[in-house]
Amino acid sequence: MYPRLIVDLEKLKHNTEFLVNKLYPIKVMGVTKVFCAMEEAVKAMIDGGISFVADSRIDNLEKISTDLPKVLLRIPMQSELDRVVQVTDIVLISEMDTIKKLNNEAKLHNKKIKIILMFDLGDLREGIWFEEELNFIEEILDLDNLSLYGIGTNLTCYGGIIPNRKHLELLNELREAIESKGAKIEVISGGNSSSLYLEDLSLINNLRLGEAIVLGRETAFGEILDGLYDDVFTLEAEVVEVKEKPSHPVGEIGMDAFGNKPLFIDKGNIMRAIVAVGKQDVDESGLIFDGEILGASSDHLIIAGDYKVGDIIKFKLKYGALLRLATSPYVKKEVIG
Repeated sequence: MYPRLIVDLEKLKHNTEFLVNKLYPIKVMGVTKVFCAMEEAVKAMIDGGISFVADSRIDNLEKISTDLPKVLLRIPMQSELDRVVQVTDIVLISEMDTIKKLNNEAKLHNKKIKIILMFDLGDLREGIWFEEELNFIEEILDLDNLSLYGIGTNLTCYGGIIPNRKHLELLNELREAIESKGAKIEVISGGNSSSLYLEDLSLINNLRLGEAIVLGRETAFGEILDGLYDDVFTLEAEVVEVKEKPSHPVGEIGMDAFGNKPLFIDKGNIMRAIVAVGKQDVDESGLIFDGEILGASSDHLIIAGDYKVGDIIKFKLKYGALLRLATSPYVKKEVIG
């Protein structure tokens, strides 16, 4: 059955072990969201030595069975705090009002939740702005059912800001300022896979790793890391049509199915193959293979080349492609290894 997303569990475990051992004593939060917390893949990461299981979706964390601490990565919605308290052990958070309501919810469930206070160091996604006064720390310390476990930052995901030594120094300055108010910060979470290119990570003791584990790639510059597999996850899809056609559409060009006006280069007649996978299943810009991708519609991927109907085309993946493939109910998931 195609299309199918294939997961090599041995390679996934290898990548996890490699990074856990290389980064020690820094502890790794294994991020499971890009493959929707697939049970076998989560187990491979746990077997590889991660210290925490982390995901941005409560639905994913609910289905994970583990003794490791469960970490909610996405800033929690106030409408889901009941589920947050029941499912998670550690929450990344930044809004004081939500912190207070999380404490109240934890009290109702007679549970104590650890929080990691997120700071925005310039990437402009989540977090308290790093220049803001820290006069709210005492309020957090007075809450009965929350403990201020750590601080963290996120870089590269939105603003594309590349982590550097100054970011880690600033995070430690924030730690010192918070501890001067009576807190004890156990975790300094210095980012995600984009921090791996840094030679000196001694100022932090935690990283949240997803892409480096599952795709073997650091995310500051997109380079494959030595010692890691970049084909833990692969896509196989079937060719359903092969025809020789013009390389430029015939007629006046308007909008495509997604509201964009496409551009074409006239290369004369070429062999074109249609593969039975489309934008509903995958971000085609994140597919890696030796041939040429001409484009995609909702259900069809068009590639150049003289293939045969029934041929199976294999692709390596970038993050966006894997995310959509794992989420699509139309893509079969298969584990090997």
